[in-house]
Amino acid sequence: MSLDSVTQSVDEAVSGFFEPIAKWLGEVVFYTVPVGGTDLPLIVAWLVVAGLVFTGWFGLVQLRKFKLAVDVVRGKYDEKGSTGEVNHFQALTAAVSGTVGLGNIAGVAVAVSIGGPGATFWMILCGLLGMATKFVEVTLGVKYREVHPDGTVSGGPMHYLPKGLTERFGKNGKILGKVLAVLASFLILFFGLFGGNLFQVNQSYAQLVSVTGGEDGALGSSAGALFFGILIAALVGIVLLGGIRSIANVTSRLVPAMAGIYIVACLIVILVNITAVPDAVVSIVEGAFNPEGVAGGVLGALIIGFKRAAFSNEAGLGSAPIAHSAVRTKHPASEGLVALLEPFIDTVVVCTMTALTIVIANPASWGEARAGEDIGGVTITSDAFETVLPWFPYILTVAVLLFAVSTVLTWGYYGLKSWTYLFGRSRASEVTYKVVYTVFAVAGSLLTLQTLIDMADAFLFTLAVINIIGLYLLAPVVKRELGTFLEFVRARKADPNAGDGDDDQEPVKTTV
Repeated sequence: MSLDSVTQSVDEAVSGFFEPIAKWLGEVVFYTVPVGGTDLPLIVAWLVVAGLVFTGWFGLVQLRKFKLAVDVVRGKYDEKGSTGEVNHFQALTAAVSGTVGLGNIAGVAVAVSIGGPGATFWMILCGLLGMATKFVEVTLGVKYREVHPDGTVSGGPMHYLPKGLTERFGKNGKILGKVLAVLASFLILFFGLFGGNLFQVNQSYAQLVSVTGGEDGALGSSAGALFFGILIAALVGIVLLGGIRSIANVTSRLVPAMAGIYIVACLIVILVNITAVPDAVVSIVEGAFNPEGVAGGVLGALIIGFKRAAFSNEAGLGSAPIAHSAVRTKHPASEGLVALLEPFIDTVVVCTMTALTIVIANPASWGEARAGEDIGGVTITSDAFETVLPWFPYILTVAVLLFAVSTVLTWGYYGLKSWTYLFGRSRASEVTYKVVYTVFAVAGSLLTLQTLIDMADAFLFTLAVINIIGLYLLAPVVKRELGTFLEFVRARKADPNAGDGDDDQEPVKTTV
């Protein structure tokens, strides 16, 4: 029996077993209600409302404190003797690597095909709102992180939900927090294995095959797929063994490189078509409020834009605090401010660049997709670049591979923290997880397992329900932490050496 027939049999068996479960779960999690002639997924509304609430609660923190966030990333407010494993910039790039991925390339193309150019406007707005949510969850991640005797750090919803709710609400909060923490750990672990690992490897392999001769090319055979899977697994396994320091060292180089390659390519297309830029901007703004050929009109464009942004930057899902919690700092809100840059980079910059490139280039495949043809998002984006750069599919392949590897690495770390929360931090436990994770990377090049990937998406957005409930309940703690950090900033401006002593300051009590 050939390897192809074996993998096909596995795909069919898994799909046959899990398809009813995945379908039911998807219908529940992504339940839609009719609004103005189109369907609104309630989970998207849940995420957007959280962004609105936290934007108001913290007084437009994403705009007022944007410059301060950049200064923190640059190390302007670093303190000697701070607990943690990585600096602010490394924590940011590690978290960004988990969100910037194929969705920024393919997902955006689908959004502007279904929702028209106007979806870009609403995507940007949703990204700006998500910055406030990200600030809240990451501040809590650092505030309630657990520092282990060996100096390593664990954080995320599985830590701030039980600790924070216990601190605020006592025994009842402790019980609720523990239940939510276990659920959050399981949901993150499941998505990490299937969405953050298997899917990324699968899609990057598909793109690589497409530019190397297709199924008849060097990598089109099952042997080529196996080789690719083993190679990715080996690279991921080596980096995972080094923990967050190793991951941060890789992503701090990989993320700027992959973002740089992609943005430069976008700028080339835009500059070549510079005369078309004003019309493109007008079509985006007009399409936001007066879209043509979009189901549901303005609401349809808005929902598509919000959906793409919410799915892309993961604000409110509780995943990013796991990476940010490893930062070296004495002030939780300092990293919360750094984290608000994440949706800005992911959605406001990268997603918008993709959308603008497609609108300006206006490839034939985009017109066909808007007319109802079933055309893949990667194809539309690739065609847009190809109008100016005939050789761009090869560059796109490099970008996809970099996006995929960085995402696999970051979700490998997220999954590890969830695994150790559930099963303990023993060496045997950690090694078991790393072996399982690398095996999934190999499987990603051989198996589709679309049903399980669909389940993983549903699980990840179930996490958003759990996480945002906790964010609302713990928001007063975040406000107090922000005030403490701003006091430190004022003191540092008055005395550049403030906070550089060896003694850690007394922890601020946050019971409200």
